[in-house]
Amino acid sequence: MKTYEEINAKIEAKKAVVLTAEEIIDYVEKKGLRAAAEEVDVVTTATFGPMCSSGCFLNFGHSSPRIRISEAWLDDVRAYCGIAAVDVYLGATELRQGDPANLYHPGEFRFGGAHVIEKLVRGEKVQLFGLSYGTDCYPRREIRTWFTLKDLNQAIMTNPRNCYQNYNVAVNSSDRTIYTYLGQLKPGLKNATYCSAGQLSPLLNDPFYETIGVGTRVWLAGAQGIVYGEGTQHAGAVDRGGNGVPVEGGGTLALTADMKEMDPRWVRAVSLTGYGVSLSLGVGIPIPVLNKEILKRAAVRDRDILATVVDYATDYPNRTGKTLGRVTYEELRSGEISLGGKKVEAGSLSSYRYALEIAELLKAEIEAGRFTVSRPVRRLPVDRSFRPLAIKESERYG
Repeated sequence: MKTYEEINAKIEAKKAVVLTAEEIIDYVEKKGLRAAAEEVDVVTTATFGPMCSSGCFLNFGHSSPRIRISEAWLDDVRAYCGIAAVDVYLGATELRQGDPANLYHPGEFRFGGAHVIEKLVRGEKVQLFGLSYGTDCYPRREIRTWFTLKDLNQAIMTNPRNCYQNYNVAVNSSDRTIYTYLGQLKPGLKNATYCSAGQLSPLLNDPFYETIGVGTRVWLAGAQGIVYGEGTQHAGAVDRGGNGVPVEGGGTLALTADMKEMDPRWVRAVSLTGYGVSLSLGVGIPIPVLNKEILKRAAVRDRDILATVVDYATDYPNRTGKTLGRVTYEELRSGEISLGGKKVEAGSLSSYRYALEIAELLKAEIEAGRFTVSRPVRRLPVDRSFRPLAIKESERYG
């Protein structure tokens, strides 16, 4: 029906019709699928929540004399240095040196890589301490200094796994409180937690990865970035509902963007009691309405999206494969689900309100002609299954 080129021409002329993933639902119901597909050019999707598999590459430039940094700490948080002389990679979940972690359970995890990343995006100063073994070309063996984001040559957020397509609803059947990456779970199935924007979430609106793929332009914390690859643990070959939407994890995206262009409002460090540190990020992705089938999938409702309930006291940590049922996002967003005839309080680690605001911001960028849609250079696989780690005994040779 439409091409990327035709849609981008309308965007550049500031004539594109753009609706958020929430707005398109009623629009399709009112206008009908065919008419809506002819009128609407882009649907904006978004999410905001913790994304542990995030981090950044930083380049400091060369000091005088030069140093080949082999160990580095940023505000006492260790960075990875197994790359070029003054490049480091800082992971969001790395803890500050000396943090007791869960030695005194549950740990507080007050500061880690995510907090350093948030400080940098906010324009605050961060301390660098680096060590080296020394070489003829890089004679300096130690460096200590302060820097801000502006002082760096490059600060590139590079996230191996963001925007999970769908995810578990976590509960706890045990007789004690447990602490997980989905938050604190009360004993006796007293609460349930989840983490998704549901009908606003990017890959739930493009369940078969028809428009979101490698090379897709994305809005990442206010900066224009791209999908640079399939995310780690991407698994397109999962159980799906009748509408094609996965009822479990499914696909993931690897995202990158320039940190110097980011808005600190959408980069937030998170301390999860008893679990660790994470980074909450805002992500927005446009879906070009190329035909009515794509629009039909982008008009999915919370009531038609199912999530699987998993017991994090036993079944999740031991990978038993057992589940406790499925619930809709409409039920989850109501604040209460029914589990085995029992009413269970439900809460989200992601923010639907912030996701909607991001979808609106992206909509405004497109309407103003500042954000075009991009054709993926490679589709994400739909036939790949998740492969667990097999624990093998050592082999003997000879």
